[in-house]
Amino acid sequence: MRSLDDIREEYEFLEGDERYRLLIELGRELEPMPDALKTDATLVRGCSAKVWIYPTQNEGNLHFLADSNAAITKGIVALVLSVVQDRPAKEVAAMDVTAALQPFDLKNQLSSNRTQGVPNMIALIRDTAVRIGSGT
Repeated sequence: MRSLDDIREEYEFLEGDERYRLLIELGRELEPMPDALKTDATLVRGCSAKVWIYPTQNEGNLHFLADSNAAITKGIVALVLSVVQDRPAKEVAAMDVTAALQPFDLKNQLSSNRTQGVPNMIALIRDTAVRIGSGT
């Protein structure tokens, strides 16, 4: 997975439809999520498209499998994950993911339908990190 800084550098260089293409490309680069994990329990509520996020741990770090049934939304999921992927749970719990994504100005770059579920994705990731980081 690309770093958030690398994505931001490329994103700032692009305009309009090229930014959409970058998001679609990021979505295609996501690690495949097995269909068996795409359940009601992993479904992110409040998204216009279907989004599934499944947390795992890898050598003490959080690792997320994710997917969406919409290409641009899947790219947004990949963008969110680029902030938190493979980091310690306590670090993720303390992060301001919304602030990290601010340079992308998603609310003004994309329709509200495409971005309405982002706060729910972030909340799910943070809640998972808090739970795992506290050992409960």
